[in-house]
Amino acid sequence: MKRGKELLIFDRVLNLYKHLGLPDDCIDDKIEFSILNLGNFPVEMPYTSPCYRANFYSFVFVKNCRGNCSSDDHRFKLLPGTVYFNNPGHIKQFSLTEMKDLHLLTFSESFLKQNVHASIFEEFPFLLAETVPPKVLDPDQFSEYEQLYLQILKVYASGSPYRSKQIGHLLVVLLLKIKEAFWSNYDPITEGNKTSQIVKSFKIHLETHYRELVQDKADKVYRVQNYASLQSIHPNYLSNVIKTKTGKTVSSWIAEKTIAEAKSLLQNSSTPIKQIASLLGFSEPTHFSNYFKKNTNTSPAYYRKLAS
Repeated sequence: MKRGKELLIFDRVLNLYKHLGLPDDCIDDKIEFSILNLGNFPVEMPYTSPCYRANFYSFVFVKNCRGNCSSDDHRFKLLPGTVYFNNPGHIKQFSLTEMKDLHLLTFSESFLKQNVHASIFEEFPFLLAETVPPKVLDPDQFSEYEQLYLQILKVYASGSPYRSKQIGHLLVVLLLKIKEAFWSNYDPITEGNKTSQIVKSFKIHLETHYRELVQDKADKVYRVQNYASLQSIHPNYLSNVIKTKTGKTVSSWIAEKTIAEAKSLLQNSSTPIKQIASLLGFSEPTHFSNYFKKNTNTSPAYYRKLAS
């Protein structure tokens, strides 16, 4: 958890639960995925959360809960049958008057790339969308999603050594269903104000560039001036927009993307570490190893060993 002037920032769902005083013993923080029924927790109603920024993906499935939620400037009601998605970086707050059955599913980009596939954002572009509206389903429609997320919950609680991959496969089914039913015609780049479009374009350019890097189709790592040039704006303006809208600097986005791609390559390929370092723009393998260890507390070689 990081604390700004007035805003709490959570990079991990475990830290969010600890801050909110919720039981966290059922969260396995190592796999960067969680699914929990918040209705099982003893929370006194009515309840209002602090404002916070969550730097992870989340899906909310509301079966029996009522209240309100906000994401940046967007506000909506939490009603039975609501399905809601949020990607990292948004400022959130929620207030509840009743909570009996509300499942929260969270995951990181690294989890997606390691357990679904490396080109996840090509198949599911709405995962990059800055704002995706919630939807309230009728009971029959909602029950189809309920069967899926309860199956994911069962696997998550199983402790199986293969559960991450199993969850990854089930997550694909869930994402395909959501893509078909919710956002088949959704084009987020045409919505929102100018700064929202800048954030959306930056995320797309970041994802595209790293895909080209790992495919050895690009020969250098982009910096802030490169991403600004792609949108024909000043680097300082891009930096200010990204920091204001997401709570993270362009450099932080680049660093997190580098680590996510490195983890994916280490786990899902036999590419030598020296070559991975070169693909990700490091002139020396030792520089890459030091960078990886600084950001993950483990070496690339040991990470690959653990993941095998």
